Amino acid sequence: MRFPSRQTTVENLPGVTGTVRLDRRSASLVQRLRPGDIAVIDELDLDRAGAEALLSRGVVAVVDAAPLVSGRYPNLGPDLLANAGVVLVDTVGPEVFGRLREGAQVRVHDGQLLVGSEAVASGRALDPDRLAAVMEEARAGLSAQLQSLTHNAGEFLRREQELLLHGRGLPQLRTRIEGRPVVVVARGYDYREDLRRLRRFIREQRPVLVGVDAGADVLLAAGHRPDIVVVGDEGLDQGSAAGERGTTVSDKALRSAREVVLHADSSGHSGGAERLGRLGVQHRTLAASGTTEDVSLLLGDVRGASLLIAVGSHASLEELLDRQHSALASTFLTRLRVGPKLVDARGVPQLYSGRVRLWQLLLVLLAGLVALGVALCATPMGQQWWSSVSAALSDVPDWIRGLVP
Repeated sequence: MRFPSRQTTVENLPGVTGTVRLDRRSASLVQRLRPGDIAVIDELDLDRAGAEALLSRGVVAVVDAAPLVSGRYPNLGPDLLANAGVVLVDTVGPEVFGRLREGAQVRVHDGQLLVGSEAVASGRALDPDRLAAVMEEARAGLSAQLQSLTHNAGEFLRREQELLLHGRGLPQLRTRIEGRPVVVVARGYDYREDLRRLRRFIREQRPVLVGVDAGADVLLAAGHRPDIVVVGDEGLDQGSAAGERGTTVSDKALRSAREVVLHADSSGHSGGAERLGRLGVQHRTLAASGTTEDVSLLLGDVRGASLLIAVGSHASLEELLDRQHSALASTFLTRLRVGPKLVDARGVPQLYSGRVRLWQLLLVLLAGLVALGVALCATPMGQQWWSSVSAALSDVPDWIRGLVP
């Protein structure tokens, strides 16, 4: 997506020029950005979600006080911005927030931030070639992340073995899931495209629709009523930061759901329960560590879903590391548990061609009758029959004229 920008030279000077907007967190900054602005943030390993938000506002440059790619793992945000033509500079240091003021005109060139002719900060310029090299080095660091995953997975399994292995602690639901496909919708990667791909499947198969936090609003926006909303503290948080991340579920979605499940921590405590009480929304509680998306998949699996389809989920190791680094063990073990039933929404159109329509059956029947008629006309008996029919048809006008006095 491209926006009109001020990505032209000023007074024949090289680089890009725009109005600077500053905030340490990209989620807080997004609402203030305008096309052509320069975003100054302080985020280590910018993820894809943050990059998509910045790109949607039409920024021409992103300046990070911290490393955009630290080398711990190949995060997806910088590559997305670079492919869209956004100028990237990182490691300029936190001092940049004291040297720049909101709304100033700044030029970014060769890793420097210039106000007029004065360089106020400098860092590492990440052009596509340099970014590719940095990302390659980060991929080499995946072994350390996998070692950490092994340790964390063991600890998580020890804490939640009753839930993961036996499904104990999951609430009983009014909604019948057994033997039905379940579509679990999270507001994550490519969720709009994923849901669009499932339009025919949902219309014909009538699956159970599960909204995870703001995924319930995604379903409503697509014209579907969620059967179950599984919501955690992040989804119930109405603070400004949660709203900027787009994780908060609306009151309308909570009230419209046929059933609401509150995801509390392993002790059963949830800070968001008060909001459900104020809205008068009846709910059941699911106490477990891990992410709300993970417990939603477990709920569908344990209650007998024939198929689990993930919308807006994480399909690769890089996506898991990028978005849910702190909850990787939960996500990894959950995928192992529900693996035989789990299908990413991107694969459904390749596996599901849809039901046979009535008009398709009629078309096949008509084609068969035509072929049969042609075959009969090629035989002596068919030719004799056709001659008799033709003679009878030729007498029809005379018969009609005989009826008229």
